[in-house]
Amino acid sequence: IMCASAKYNTRGPALIPRMKTKHRIYYITLFSIVLLGLIATGMFQFWPHSIESSSDWTVEKRSVHDVPVRGDLSCRMHTCFDVYRCGFNPKNKIKVYIYSLKKYVDEYGTSVSNTISREYNELLTAISDSEFYTDDVNRACLFVPSIDVLNQNALRIKETAQALAQLSRWDRGTNHLLFNMLPGGPPDYNTALDVPRDRALLAGGGFSTWTYRQGYDVSIPVYSPLSGEVDLPERGPGPRRYFILLSQMALHPEYRSELEALQAENGESVLILDKCTNLSDGVPAVRKRCHKNQVFDYPQVLQESTFCVVLRGARLGQAVLSDVLQAGCVPVIIADSYILPFSEVLDWKRASVVIPEEKMPEMYSILQSVPQRQIEEMQRQARWFWEAYFRSMKAIALATLQIINDRIYPYAAISYEEWNDPPAVKWSSVNNPLFLPLIPPQSQGFTAIVLTYDRVESLFRVITEVSKVPSLSKLLVVWNNQNKNPPEDSLWPKIRVPLKVVRTAENKLSNRFFPYDEIETEAVLAIDDDIIMLTSDELQFGYEVWREFPDRLVGYPGRLHLWDHEMNKWKYESEWTNEVSMVLTGAAFYHKYFNYLYTYKMPGDIKNWVDAHMNCEDIAMNFLVANVTGKSVIKVTPRKKFKCPECTAIDGLSLDQTHMVERSECINKFASVFGTMPLKVVEHRADPVLYKDDFPEKLKSFPNIGSL
Repeated sequence: IMCASAKYNTRGPALIPRMKTKHRIYYITLFSIVLLGLIATGMFQFWPHSIESSSDWTVEKRSVHDVPVRGDLSCRMHTCFDVYRCGFNPKNKIKVYIYSLKKYVDEYGTSVSNTISREYNELLTAISDSEFYTDDVNRACLFVPSIDVLNQNALRIKETAQALAQLSRWDRGTNHLLFNMLPGGPPDYNTALDVPRDRALLAGGGFSTWTYRQGYDVSIPVYSPLSGEVDLPERGPGPRRYFILLSQMALHPEYRSELEALQAENGESVLILDKCTNLSDGVPAVRKRCHKNQVFDYPQVLQESTFCVVLRGARLGQAVLSDVLQAGCVPVIIADSYILPFSEVLDWKRASVVIPEEKMPEMYSILQSVPQRQIEEMQRQARWFWEAYFRSMKAIALATLQIINDRIYPYAAISYEEWNDPPAVKWSSVNNPLFLPLIPPQSQGFTAIVLTYDRVESLFRVITEVSKVPSLSKLLVVWNNQNKNPPEDSLWPKIRVPLKVVRTAENKLSNRFFPYDEIETEAVLAIDDDIIMLTSDELQFGYEVWREFPDRLVGYPGRLHLWDHEMNKWKYESEWTNEVSMVLTGAAFYHKYFNYLYTYKMPGDIKNWVDAHMNCEDIAMNFLVANVTGKSVIKVTPRKKFKCPECTAIDGLSLDQTHMVERSECINKFASVFGTMPLKVVEHRADPVLYKDDFPEKLKSFPNIGSL
């Protein structure tokens, strides 16, 4: 047994290595076969197939093996856009080149894309007729392909990407702009164009927050063909037959059931329409909607509702949004993560209500809380958005190019007001009275005007403090007391600039805004005789801000006007809030031209009303400037407290108990005379750059900025 065991053991070790060697060879062979198969499959799958052109067209062949799927999500204007191609342009306008039309076919001679659609042809025509267009490819800043990718349903994805890559200036899509309105396809319907586009900018209709490259792509509307086919006359704002209306077809069953439950709960004020199934032959289904057996004309029926629901479908972007805006119906947008069209510049809060999908059952109560006055403003704004940016492919194309242009030339960008205000109130770009293309020179300085009655001690302190401001050029005291002479010349503070005292014939608040001949500077600082807390740094900084915005009121005490829903009228608010719509002229810079307008061109009887009530001259000036320029005020520095420490209710006008009530009456009176509410609410304040920084005070330009 031992011998047998020994014999077995001596053979065993020799047998085992031979078995391992056989297995090793077997596995290596098997692995090699699998590896070669994978390599062959990969080469076949990903090897670039060039698109051959027909004999009628000359096409440059180029490999697209480095084009990623869809776009580079990390792209931003400073990383993927070559601004140096735009160069210097005295008109601050980008130049756009459109590639010439070419026919692209695959290796079998089959056309890669269909004939250019009517919509894309209109878009290219609009660009070629605009001031952005250039036919010189070497001068171009932006390139637009003549390849129509508006509708992904009509595209062969891979071949279209190869055609784009053959464009002579493609360079991974740098400085190229693609327009797409219907992205994605079944079953997942991606929210951005599936065609590989690398660095190309995408003007897309239906972006989500996941696919939208902020500040790089442009979210555009999905164009509605009905815009060019149906003429809906503008309907004035006000109550309508239905409160909520839904006109979309082919909705998700869950959405429709929730809306039908809403209709059952609220009766005839909610109308849920659907596709018609009993139409006569020849009647276009796209122009009709039905509810039970009742047939409605579409889109005319949209004008019968106050709010119109815009729900997400298979795609986030829906053409019905354009139809709703055209009808002047306030869109209720229920599409989570949807990037609204042109949201980079358009303030959709002024024209729509956005409700999360999970809040759909609460929609009725949410909309009921919107005040009627706000609804009417939103109806007007909705129609204006359609007229300006939705009504045609031309409007969509030019708005897109203007947004890109504003990114390239931000110092010449269109303002918020120009993008969002209808022509009736868009004064800033048309009737601005100052015509100041340049910043007023700092050397000219400003004239300080102090209105006073008999608070001599406080007046002298104000003069002393204001005289410390480096840019002060002259100080003008308006003595408004006819029963008392001003102090003798020897008693006045000795200051480095000319001091002039003007005596008035009557005690009127409007005297502070008279265009005195002594005002030789463009800038005026109106300041009360009890504003002793402002430092010279704060005043100097305010003047520097005014030089940047010489057509606005730039001041320190901020105030707000609010709509009182219970009383159904405007209300004056002096509490500290995040918003401001006025700055009090007890301490404010403005252009001297507004003194002339206040004295000689103030609408109606406002000037006499102010003098009779001895109140609200500052509110009247805010109304005047806002109405003429269409712009908001600018509040500077964080200071909020402006009460004179020595003032009491006896000599402090603003401390009177009836003062606040009367100021609210002023706002309603002025709004009635102007026929509109010109004041604009903003959440903005200007502070010095290093105001809050932990930085040596001696290195700050304005170190002495008060916290309150």
